[in-house]
Amino acid sequence: QVQLVESGGGLVQAGASLRLSCVSSGRTFSGYAMGWFRQAPGKEREFVAGIRWRGSLKYYADSVKGRFAISLDNAMLYLQMNSLKPEDTAVYYCAAANMSTMTSLLDPHQYDYWGQGTQVTVSS
Repeated sequence: QVQLVESGGGLVQAGASLRLSCVSSGRTFSGYAMGWFRQAPGKEREFVAGIRWRGSLKYYADSVKGRFAISLDNAMLYLQMNSLKPEDTAVYYCAAANMSTMTSLLDPHQYDYWGQGTQVTVSS
């Protein structure tokens, strides 16, 4: 059973940057597909970015393309967020799935493990 823990959220001004991190307890991310999702108050959880081990495949939501970047090393998943906008305000969740069963990084139902979420608030 994999435990995921996100960190790096906070309150920032519009135009600022944040870097979110996600760690897996007791293991590395080797062999896993990883994703970031977010959920704002009153809205459904939505896909933000996804990556396979070694970074051979990445996907981004249209709303964050050119501003956010997902990356992965042996021990940590990152989401670099630049040019933040108020509409980026949400709870951000880290998710992981066995790469052998992952066919779409955008599909939340294919992820096996989820973190508790970290709050990102962007003020205007």
